[in-house]
Amino acid sequence: MFPDVPAIRVTPVNQAAVRPGGDHVLYWMIGARRTTWSFALQHAVRRARELQRPLLVVEPLRAGYRWASDRLHRFVLDGMADQARAFAAAGVTYLPYVEPEPGAGRGLLAALAARACCVVTDEVPGFFLPRMVAAAGARLDVALEQVDGTGVLPLRAAAIAYPSAAAFRRHLQKTIAPHLSQLPAPAPLARLPAVVRDATIPGAVLRRWPAASAALLAGDAAALARLPIDHDVPPVAFAGGATAAAAAVARFLDDRLDRYGDERDHPDADAASGLSPYLHFGHVAIHEVVRRALEREGWDPSRLADRPTGRRDGFWGAAPATEKFLDEAITWRELGHGFAFHRGDHDRYDGLPAWARASLEAHADDPREHLYDLATLGAAATHDPLWNAAQRQLRVEGRIHNYLRMLWGKQVLAWTPHPRRAFEVLVELNNRWALDGRDANSYSGIGWTLGRFDRPWPERPVFGVVRTMSSARTAKKVELRAWLARFGGDGDGDGATGARDPRQRRLAL
Repeated sequence: MFPDVPAIRVTPVNQAAVRPGGDHVLYWMIGARRTTWSFALQHAVRRARELQRPLLVVEPLRAGYRWASDRLHRFVLDGMADQARAFAAAGVTYLPYVEPEPGAGRGLLAALAARACCVVTDEVPGFFLPRMVAAAGARLDVALEQVDGTGVLPLRAAAIAYPSAAAFRRHLQKTIAPHLSQLPAPAPLARLPAVVRDATIPGAVLRRWPAASAALLAGDAAALARLPIDHDVPPVAFAGGATAAAAAVARFLDDRLDRYGDERDHPDADAASGLSPYLHFGHVAIHEVVRRALEREGWDPSRLADRPTGRRDGFWGAAPATEKFLDEAITWRELGHGFAFHRGDHDRYDGLPAWARASLEAHADDPREHLYDLATLGAAATHDPLWNAAQRQLRVEGRIHNYLRMLWGKQVLAWTPHPRRAFEVLVELNNRWALDGRDANSYSGIGWTLGRFDRPWPERPVFGVVRTMSSARTAKKVELRAWLARFGGDGDGDGATGARDPRQRRLAL
């Protein structure tokens, strides 16, 4: 029996009816960009089986979204190449569509939905996706269902946006146990009946909205250069997609997890998971990562604490390093996604806590020792070598080491003329260069530097009662000599070579 997705995770977007006589079930893949461990794909396959109709999958990539660049497009395209192979092997019709110009994809969803029994899509809090799904639901005359696969705890299992990790952790520990046994199917495409395969895409649709070229999916630089996106933000030197994500998960579990608790904060230790870009683009499911992290130590639910403690460790009954990782991967990650789900202002300065804004604005006129504009900050050209190195890592790798990312944000607050401007600058720097930019958790990190999910601290100039950090103290606390040797010079890091040729990126895996 093919499993149902838990009802709490499936929400109708509109009131239109399912059409049993349609030609296909349409899965509009916009969040869980993978073919394994996906509640949305699982639900779409279930619908196709019930209705005895083939499954058609469309994965679009817009050109006109803010911060569209070679870096972000290449990462998504790597995933599309993986999807194309997986769907072909399963006999499922898949249309990877890449806009050649902004707005060219308008009408594609409606054209495919016109012949559909129903439409299934992903529910992803944050960025423009909730607005896009709501607008599609209002236009379509067929049932549109969104499926929440964001976290281990369903988005609707929390009724509010929690103000702190401690508050959310207490709620999570009370409610998460039953959801640990309600995970997505690892292989929803396995053993599909013939009726679910080989949907037909109308020729008129393919002529107007053709599938992405083989060259574009394969990493051809010239094909990418023809797209109207930001070419000044180059691809990173590692691939996106489910294949690369699986390798990253294996590397973390095999080589880093046991060191995670003690060494994660030290850049030289290289003990961070490195999974954030893959989680952001849906190339791996957090459910799979959590399950595999627990399975490696023979864990079972009987090891959960008898009652919620609200503490960061001890609840899971797992090894200390695993407990630390689970607190980051579930508590902190899902705190941010839940905040975005409940708060439309999660990505704005006005979404900061009232106490933080009041204090920051009371100190807005405090003298700043240094003031930098966006261009200077983006070029990593400040007086602070440690901050510059963090910005160089962001420019080259599309990420900053976890601990240094906090310092990076705090310093921008000290170097801009108003806290509202600091928030805007951080959003621009992060979302342009970071692979996981635009994610609800990216906004959690930006917000944290200005007080979100934190508490008041002793009052200081500029920061008010928002927590401070300094490069001098950070350099004394963490081991970063090797990291600074890589990113601290005048070059762009990575031996000052920048991103690799796209054809070489595959070899690096």
